[in-house]
Amino acid sequence: QVQLVESGGGLTQAGGSLRLSCAAYGRTLSNYAMGWFRQAPGKERESVAAISWNGGSAYYADSVKGRFTISRDDAKNTVYLQMNSLKPEDTAVYYCAAPSTVVAGPEDLMRNRYLEDWGQGTLVTVSS
Repeated sequence: QVQLVESGGGLTQAGGSLRLSCAAYGRTLSNYAMGWFRQAPGKERESVAAISWNGGSAYYADSVKGRFTISRDDAKNTVYLQMNSLKPEDTAVYYCAAPSTVVAGPEDLMRNRYLEDWGQGTLVTVSS
């Protein structure tokens, strides 16, 4: 079991930027795809971005494509989500998640497959 701890959320104005971090404890993430998800009040959780085990490929929700960038630093056992040009509709609790198997790719995570371990979430609020 791996523990994931998100940080970096906060309040910003529309057009601003934030960088979220997901630090992992108890498992080396270097062989696993990783993903970011979010949930706004009254809405279901949605996939935001996912990255392959080696960082060679990434997938993004259409709503964030071109604005968000997912990356990873295996030396720090950490995954990041750089969020630029933030919009009020981006307001949500953001979670990172790890799959149960190294077989899972980022495309699987974007379809909510193989997801096993979740962080506690970090709140992002974007004002108009």
